[in-house]
Amino acid sequence: MTTRRNLRWTAGVIGLVLATAAQAAPLTPCRLEGVEHGALCGSVRRPLDPAQPDGPTIDVHFALLPALAQHKLPDAVFFFAGGPGQSAIDLAGPVAGQLGRLNNRRDLVFVDQRGTGRSAPLRCESDRQALRPLVEQLDPQRQLAQLAACREQLTKLPYGDLRRYTTSIAMTDVEAVRAALGAPTINLVGASYGTRAALEYMRQFPRAVRRAVLDGVAPADMVLPASFSTDNQAAFDALFEWCAADAGCRSRHPRLRAQWQGVLDALPRQVLLTDPLTGRIESVRLARDEVLGMVRSALYVPALAAVLPAAIGEAAAGRFDALAGLASAPAAGATLYSGMHFSVVCAEDVPRLAQATDPAGAQFGNAFARLYEQVCTAWPRGTVDPAFYTIAPAPAATWVLSGAADPATPPRHGERVVRALGSKARHIVVPNAGHGVMTLPCLRDAVVRFVEASSDDAALRVDGRCAQALPRPRLFVPLGQAAEAAR
Repeated sequence: MTTRRNLRWTAGVIGLVLATAAQAAPLTPCRLEGVEHGALCGSVRRPLDPAQPDGPTIDVHFALLPALAQHKLPDAVFFFAGGPGQSAIDLAGPVAGQLGRLNNRRDLVFVDQRGTGRSAPLRCESDRQALRPLVEQLDPQRQLAQLAACREQLTKLPYGDLRRYTTSIAMTDVEAVRAALGAPTINLVGASYGTRAALEYMRQFPRAVRRAVLDGVAPADMVLPASFSTDNQAAFDALFEWCAADAGCRSRHPRLRAQWQGVLDALPRQVLLTDPLTGRIESVRLARDEVLGMVRSALYVPALAAVLPAAIGEAAAGRFDALAGLASAPAAGATLYSGMHFSVVCAEDVPRLAQATDPAGAQFGNAFARLYEQVCTAWPRGTVDPAFYTIAPAPAATWVLSGAADPATPPRHGERVVRALGSKARHIVVPNAGHGVMTLPCLRDAVVRFVEASSDDAALRVDGRCAQALPRPRLFVPLGQAAEAAR
């Protein structure tokens, strides 16, 4: 049965198709996973190398969720995915749920950045093997060999010049999508690496920006492999400090830091580990870097970090299943296109490692940076304009959102970015939040009010402090222990 909502959507589709009929990006109806109503999909043909417009080309794909209102507003909302290496279209389902109120009056647009999703995908074979044995996943030499094989495989593709996948080039693709859709200005919503992309779009195309929301900011001058060690260590140290100060955690885990040091000192070691995805029990050799990687994954989400004290206690007893389970929990997100990931980081971050000022984390050390240095030694590197590492004053009202417990993009990066953006930027820090805070219900509503405000001044007056009182997740207590304590 045809509903009023469907009629409005159909009218919007017809109007949009007519408005873009003369553009080089024909739109066709499509369905997106996790999205209730129909979408429109299209593409723009782009030169692989902007310096050679007559050379090889790629198709940059995008999906559009038409505004539900009959008389929509012309400034669409563009979502910039994280990673680097995530597909924006793959994330359309959860993002559409978060930004649903904005979709009432504005189109939501998801552009698969070149190298991801449907846009000249740079996907390694290992990206498809989520269920491969743990012994392979935890072997760093095998990982390096797989990435070397992937590099060789990708360079043989018609679009396999890996030097042409930098953030700066990709943002010219986004601008081509905006022009094809006829949007006079757009609202930018970026998450994690997507904030770097959004900042670069703002730098190159300031007149096209109406509003910007940067959630978990990762600026171009961040030098990812170096900063991750510092920020991971700070978040982990904060967890130990919280446990020592919290009566419940202190009573259950009075020697937590010493227990953890004991776990590290006993590595490497051979252990029996249950694969959290397949249930297979495997004998694997666990080294320091692999165990630290398990901890890093849990720190992203405070609710998972609340389980770390119990998981560390288990590991101290020789049982690492809990840590491995925590490491697999965030893996439910979009696939990471490793070829695009390394094309970006090898060009934009690794060349600056030598001049990075971030000290290595006491425990996390330089292992993360060494991995990237090894991979990037032979990875083709694109040319990066020095201006890419600068942040121009914000051309429009901009919100920078940070979680104080974030191990990847903590507030220190947001503070630096807001200073550079100037008077049109505001920094909102959520004390007990991790990586990505826009999903918090009250902030989600505040973001809608920010974007819908009629002017920059009105947008900057929107109060985003609603999540300041968000409590820290309670310490996880295993079910058996909780029942015993209750008795």
